[in-house]
Amino acid sequence: MAEGETKAMAYIPEVILKKRKHKEESLALTRKTQLEFGKYGGKKRKVEDIKRPEQFLRSSETSKNDMHPKTRKILYNLKLRRIFHGVFMKATAGVLEMLQRVEPYVTFGYPNPKNVSELIYKKGYGMLNKQRVPLIDNTIIEQALGKHGILCLEDIVHEIANVGPHFKEITNFLGPFALSKPKGGLQGKRASYKDGGDTGNREDEINDLIDKMN
Repeated sequence: MAEGETKAMAYIPEVILKKRKHKEESLALTRKTQLEFGKYGGKKRKVEDIKRPEQFLRSSETSKNDMHPKTRKILYNLKLRRIFHGVFMKATAGVLEMLQRVEPYVTFGYPNPKNVSELIYKKGYGMLNKQRVPLIDNTIIEQALGKHGILCLEDIVHEIANVGPHFKEITNFLGPFALSKPKGGLQGKRASYKDGGDTGNREDEINDLIDKMN
């Protein structure tokens, strides 16, 4: 967002969730912008109440100063530590429980394979020996993930898109995606997306947001 906008708004994350066949799911998160919101922002729901889509992207918005410490800790554990940052994660019950606690600060949906690929190719980088490394040399990828049969960028994309058996190893290797501020900005509302706000499930329309941020 522009400087004038950032002063009036807070910041938080965004998440993408993908689901594999046989109910095996994955999730990707990214960090966005929203209005201030207290603590968890509402009544806690059972994990079962959260829809488990095939693909899922989540985003949130609030300032660090106004955020409840527990909320901030959850976002940190989810690797959503900066505005407009995103990561892939497997949507386990534990992850979904954490997400429901920060739902007022996130938006999500179902990214298509094209956007999964473009996110990795355009914004992806790895962490090797605690150093950030660009994904431009397959030698680095082989060094980090070769023992799992992951030898090139195409292997990474395939494993993430299909929630493969080495999904966890790849997501541990990948750093958060540093996305751009959405073209045209956001609604600036803490209400759910279905009610005209920025948070919650965007379903397939999350791809429109990804296109604006990638």
